[in-house]
Amino acid sequence: MARTTRRRKPAGMSPGVPVLTGEALAPRMHAILYTAETIEEADPASAGECRELAARPGVLWIDVQGLGDLELLHGLGEIFSLHPLALEDVVSLSQRPKMEDYDSHLYLIARMPELSGGLTDQTSLFVGPRFALTFQERYGDCLGPVRDRLRRGKGQIRRSGPDYLAYAILDAIVDGYFPVLESLGETLEDLEDEVSERPSRSSLARIHGVRRDLLALRRAVWPMRDALASLMREENELVTPATRLYLRDCQDHAVQILDMVETYRELASGLMEIYLSSLSQRMNEVMKVLTIIATIFIPLTFIAGVYGMNFDWMPELRWRWGYPVAMGGMALLALSMLLAFARRGWIGAQDLAPPRRRRTRRPPAGPAARGPS
Repeated sequence: MARTTRRRKPAGMSPGVPVLTGEALAPRMHAILYTAETIEEADPASAGECRELAARPGVLWIDVQGLGDLELLHGLGEIFSLHPLALEDVVSLSQRPKMEDYDSHLYLIARMPELSGGLTDQTSLFVGPRFALTFQERYGDCLGPVRDRLRRGKGQIRRSGPDYLAYAILDAIVDGYFPVLESLGETLEDLEDEVSERPSRSSLARIHGVRRDLLALRRAVWPMRDALASLMREENELVTPATRLYLRDCQDHAVQILDMVETYRELASGLMEIYLSSLSQRMNEVMKVLTIIATIFIPLTFIAGVYGMNFDWMPELRWRWGYPVAMGGMALLALSMLLAFARRGWIGAQDLAPPRRRRTRRPPAGPAARGPS
């Protein structure tokens, strides 16, 4: 059995003590400090540089990709007064999506999807009066549209507070599931045609892979929907009533994703049944062919057995045309049986292949495509 990467801290340790689990990458930081009129970007190398940015007016967004530096984590926690239990959850990569209120700041955990393999990475989000912090497990994310909206300065994202920025980040994460589900949907369509026409062991392996990916997505989106509902409904000074309206739209997208996941899971289960039915049908076809061959050769074997008996007096054995007549009669008997089987539809009947469905590509979803900026 292959060794698995440890993703939980050892049991019995004191609460609020961050412990690196798994393969932690070296951190990369990117900071965006903005107001309604100005925006400034930087790549801080230490927590001290982040402290200088936090002292300046405006809303500060610090994005940390890679969790391999506990000293940096403690430094940011000291600057922004982050709760130790929340810092512990940042590096504990087995957390389920949730929302927690620590009075001075909000802490949210979301699962960011990856296009390859249906995997999800843990993303931690802190929201305070003048800041938003994101901690990501790996490099690369789906938050590029949010950064572009901040740089363009159009819409209300620059005129709003960190709660609206948090909404934009969560909305981008939720909308990141749509391309993943679209890819899985196309895979299911290909598998449906493949399983109906030429089922194989590779088809079975691909079906199991899709079901595994759908289960991982369901585990990520289901609690995220509940976390968004809590953030939307609970009264908190850090989230304005105007932002709660947008959070409701974000939660509606999470519900839509869950519906798609459940639909695709049912399709995948149906493909398993189709696969088993196709194998059973192929086995029946093979058995039918073998039965027809055996049925044809039974009377021919009988005739050959009769003339193979060792009796002295068999007139046909000394008849000049006995052999051609026997072979012709056997051939005529086999041909007549084949014609009778074909007339009854036992051989020669071909099942019509199911019509291929016309695929429609879903329009891209995302804040830039359908929502306010």
